[in-house]
Amino acid sequence: MNVELTRGAETGFPAGCGPIRPESEAPSSSLRHRVFECVRSAGQIPRIDVAKQLRVSPASVTTVAGELLDLGLLQENPDSSRATTRGRPPVALSVVPQAGYVVGIKLSRTRHTALLVDAAGEPLAQFSLETDQRRRTLDQVLEETGRVLDALLKQTDLQRADISCIGLGMPGMIEYSTGRMVWSPLLTETDRPLRALAEDMFGVPVAVDNDANLVTLAELWFGKGRAMADFAVVTIEQGVGMGLVLNHRLYRGAGSLGMELGHTKVQLDGALCQCGQRGCLEAYVADYALVREASTALDTVTDATMGADVMLQQLYEQAKAGNEAARIIFRRAGRFLALGLANVVNLFDPSLIILAGERMQYDYLYADDVMGEMHRLALNRPEDSPQQVETHAWGDLMWAHGAAALALSEVADTMAEGRT
Repeated sequence: MNVELTRGAETGFPAGCGPIRPESEAPSSSLRHRVFECVRSAGQIPRIDVAKQLRVSPASVTTVAGELLDLGLLQENPDSSRATTRGRPPVALSVVPQAGYVVGIKLSRTRHTALLVDAAGEPLAQFSLETDQRRRTLDQVLEETGRVLDALLKQTDLQRADISCIGLGMPGMIEYSTGRMVWSPLLTETDRPLRALAEDMFGVPVAVDNDANLVTLAELWFGKGRAMADFAVVTIEQGVGMGLVLNHRLYRGAGSLGMELGHTKVQLDGALCQCGQRGCLEAYVADYALVREASTALDTVTDATMGADVMLQQLYEQAKAGNEAARIIFRRAGRFLALGLANVVNLFDPSLIILAGERMQYDYLYADDVMGEMHRLALNRPEDSPQQVETHAWGDLMWAHGAAALALSEVADTMAEGRT
């Protein structure tokens, strides 16, 4: 099981950041933008290789690279991979780290986590703030976010005005295109203009998304999904979320509210979900579902003063020790998870499903029998080519990396075109 963010040689990819995709599948944009993104994803790359990857003439790349050098976005470095004894020493292009800075912040019920990265995607500082687990107003959460932002910047010489964009994520239904928070289990309110309120409070451009999309962006920009055309991420923590990448791009749906796997119905008139409806997948798999089952099935872990994390840990320890009631709770949750994953396979047939979140420490949720049931429920799958599933127990910092990737993607075109 992976427990740390992997970069560069550890993943088999270049040390840069961002999706690695064929030029034929690159988004429609200016050549200057495409050159900038190509260099950033490679980390360091000669002009001739940029031309080959983008399928344009070396002369065009030379012209555009010169413009980006003049803007202070790219720099030249000695290219040790192409040593020569004649003529001009070979050089490679890389992104100037100081060309811009973004902040990624992941908001949750128990802890807000922030990460500051430079234009090349390298982390410079991080900060976490423990929070009250109770639901609160959006104004209260944004006040906490401001404290996190200032504490993060205090570690550097930067001010809020030096930040190009803040990527902000939280659980719930977030409309990326408008910046509207439709619903979140963190908040006592619904239907609030999250992005506009955050921009007014911080004085910095803000991009917002739900936390499952953050983990997916982290995999797409920094992790194992960098060179994958399609994959899905399923997160299991205080809720169940999903992010989907198609053709190297995060897919959000027509209204930016799609991929709500946790709120697909697996039981009519079933268990009550924190969204207010019944029978949702997460009402059988997420933290609060396991705590609910533990409090009714195990007398030994029903102390009212016991926190959810402690109760879950004791439930897991009892399951490992052979307590049949505890094992049934995890087995039932695993079967519902298998059903949800099989639905993902039947709908999208991704080449890889990544299970992420703190609860991946509970191996009952992805045991062999759970994966076997998923394969049995998935239609028309050859027995010799089962769906690939991996488990990544990323911590909060991975979510913050995804929020930073959201911010980097938001300002990429602006930076490459020399706009402020």
